[in-house]
Amino acid sequence: MSADRDTADGTAESLTADDGTAESLTADDGAAVADRFDRVLVVTRDDEAGQAAVETGVELAAAHGATVDALFVVDTAVGWDVVVERRERTGERLVEGAAERGAATGVDVEKWFRYGTPHEEVLDFAAAHDADLIVVGSARRSGLDRFVNPERVPIRVQRGASTPVMVVGPDGG
Repeated sequence: MSADRDTADGTAESLTADDGTAESLTADDGAAVADRFDRVLVVTRDDEAGQAAVETGVELAAAHGATVDALFVVDTAVGWDVVVERRERTGERLVEGAAERGAATGVDVEKWFRYGTPHEEVLDFAAAHDADLIVVGSARRSGLDRFVNPERVPIRVQRGASTPVMVVGPDGG
C-alpha cells in the first residue's frame, strides 16, 4: 500500500512504501528531505499498553532512522520510600526492556528516569529533548470503568503536548 501526496511547498511525501517500509520525503529535484521523526519519546509503563507503546515506538523509529528516548516516570505522589523504590526497580526493568527491543531492531535507545507527576514530566522531557513524537500506552477503557478508573497520563499528555502524540492500546493499535 502506498500513500503519496503533494505538499504545499512542492515536495512529495510517501508515507509507506509497497514493501511496508517507510520512505523519506523527497523534494522535486529528487533530493532527500529529512525523515519525519528524529527522536521518538516512548513513555514506558508496566502493563500491556506500555509494552505496545514500546513496540510501536521502536518500530516507528526503525522505519524513520530515529532515536528512541525510553522514559519511565516514578510517580512521587505517594511519598513512601518502599513504594518509590519498587517503582524505581520496575522502571529500570522497563527501560532495559525497551533498550533490548531497540538493539534487536538496530535502533538506538536512550534510557531515562524522571521523578514527579507523570504527565508533567513527560511534557517537560519532550520539550527539553526536542521529541518529534510521543508514544504513550492506554488501556482504552470505556463505559463506567473510564469514569471510575481514569487514565490521566495519556489524556493530559495529549492535551498539553506541542508535538504529536500517538496513544497505543494493548492490541498495538
